[in-house]
Amino acid sequence: MSSITLQAVAKRFGDAVAVDGVSLEVAQGEFVSLLGPSGCGKTTTLRMIAGFIAPSAGDIRFDTQSVVGLPPYRRNIGMVFQSLALFPHMSVFDNVAYGLRLRRVTGGELAERVQRMLDLVQLGAFAWRMPDELSGGQRQRVAFARALAIDPKILLLDEPFAALDRKLREEMQVELRRLHERLRITTVFVTHDQREAFTLSDRIAVINHGRIEQVGTPFDVYYRPATRFIADFVGVANLLPARIESGPQASDGQATVVLKGEGVTLQVPLAGREPPPGEGYLFIRPEFVLLDAQAQDDGAALTATVTLVRFVGEQLETRLETRGGNRLVATYQGAEAPAVETGQSVRVRLAARHASLLT
Repeated sequence: MSSITLQAVAKRFGDAVAVDGVSLEVAQGEFVSLLGPSGCGKTTTLRMIAGFIAPSAGDIRFDTQSVVGLPPYRRNIGMVFQSLALFPHMSVFDNVAYGLRLRRVTGGELAERVQRMLDLVQLGAFAWRMPDELSGGQRQRVAFARALAIDPKILLLDEPFAALDRKLREEMQVELRRLHERLRITTVFVTHDQREAFTLSDRIAVINHGRIEQVGTPFDVYYRPATRFIADFVGVANLLPARIESGPQASDGQATVVLKGEGVTLQVPLAGREPPPGEGYLFIRPEFVLLDAQAQDDGAALTATVTLVRFVGEQLETRLETRGGNRLVATYQGAEAPAVETGQSVRVRLAARHASLLT
């Protein structure tokens, strides 16, 4: 397998900047997702890695070799598109064999490699079916088998599950993760679906307006976002205006934070990033917003009014407005949800050890 290195890669289309100085390293055998909203530059970045688009600036290296100027067919990559791009007039066997035939693989070797790939994606008995005789998930597997048949050093995936319904998409995510753990092909995956990125990735690169704002594990991106954009884009975020105060506790890995309008002071872990004293935001996920309708007023919690309670499948979501005018979202697993109703006054406790600070 090959590693991938992007060094200050940029792409301009006339006066429009699609990718703006992206630097990223993908280790051999690693699965990295490019996550971001539509139009942020993630697909353009992937297409530059593939060689379909030339960068306006910067360098792209596979291992130590620059591939800028190298055509796609000489980069030894497999690619799966959102549209799948299967040949409708060819059988499953011939679709998978297509790239091998271009590489002059013939006879028994070709048949053996095609059958091995079809067995890998659990379609060994479907070799002579036509694409229109397959389900959406089966066609997806054929696309993966075709990409893998040429024994690529790098696998590039451009939102391959976007056209599938949720249940099938989740099943295919499990299949893809299984394939990656077995083959350990260096993989770059483009998606705007946060759950998909969390399910599949070793690391995630979050892109906004053509720039990478954070690269980290799914856990870090979700619980320790580097910017307010990431906090708001990934999952549901509670962002409370706060004043970050300096003091001796900062040297102990914590900062003193006063929530504006609430009269509440919290000790928040710095998590390796020490924000400067001044105006900022307390960030906390909904699962760490705790309700206690019977709590005594001890000055350590916020007073809030329940504005909405709704059931969203596996979770119960409660929306709140605090006495200081801040809005919060709290979520609970159905069996653990407190008995509250719209209009009720409640006390809200924030699990500060799970919070972080953003400026």
